[in-house]
Amino acid sequence: MPAPDASPRSLALIHTVAGLVPVFEELAARHLPGWAPFNIVDESLLRNTIREGSLSQLTMRRLATYVWSAVDAGAQAILVTCSSLGPAVDAAIPLCPVPLFRVDDGMALAALEKGRRIGVLATLSTTLAPTTALLERHAAQAGRDVRIASHLCDGAFAKLAAGDRAAHDDLVRAGLLAIAPEVDVVVLAQASMARALEGSASSVPVLTSPELGVAHMASALAR
Repeated sequence: MPAPDASPRSLALIHTVAGLVPVFEELAARHLPGWAPFNIVDESLLRNTIREGSLSQLTMRRLATYVWSAVDAGAQAILVTCSSLGPAVDAAIPLCPVPLFRVDDGMALAALEKGRRIGVLATLSTTLAPTTALLERHAAQAGRDVRIASHLCDGAFAKLAAGDRAAHDDLVRAGLLAIAPEVDVVVLAQASMARALEGSASSVPVLTSPELGVAHMASALAR
C-alpha cells in the first residue's frame, strides 16, 4: 500500500495590514502544523473602507476577487484577518469551494461563554458595527440573551497610523477602563489593539481575535 501523502495543505491568509503577516504565520505554525500558509496583502481594502466610512459593494467585490485568486493558487482553506471586512467574508462563504473563515468568529463564540453583558472596544467605527452584528448573530443562533455595549476609542487609529503608538495605547486603555464596569467580558474589534493592553490589569476578561480565530479555524478544519 502506498504511503499517505504527507505534504502540507495550502492555507491562504488575506490581510489588510502588512504588519499582521508574521503574527498569523506564527499562529498558523502553532495551531495548524499540517498547513503551509501563503499571504495576500492589500492595505487599500481597509484604507478605502475607513475613507468611505463603511464597507462598500466595490470593496466586497474586490475581496471576493482575492478569495477566488487564493482558490486558483491552490488554497484549501482561507482566513481573512481583517474584522472590518467580516460582512464581505460572510457574503463570499456560500460561493467559496473551500472553507473560508473570518478572523473574529472564534472571539465572538468565546465571548458568549464568558457572560451575558459583552463589551466591544474598537478604534475604527467601520469595525464596531460588524463586530456587534457578529456577536448578535451568534447569540441568536445559540439562543442566548445578550446585552452588547460598544465603545469607540476615538482618534486612536489615527494616532497609530501616524506612528504615535503610545497615544494610541493610552486611548485604548482609557476605553477599557470606561467600558469594563458595565460588562462581563470585553472583545477587541481589531487585532492591532491587543498590544496596547499587554501587561495591563483588567477587572474583566479581554478577548482578541487572532489566536481565537486561528484556533477556531483549526478546530473546524479538524472536524
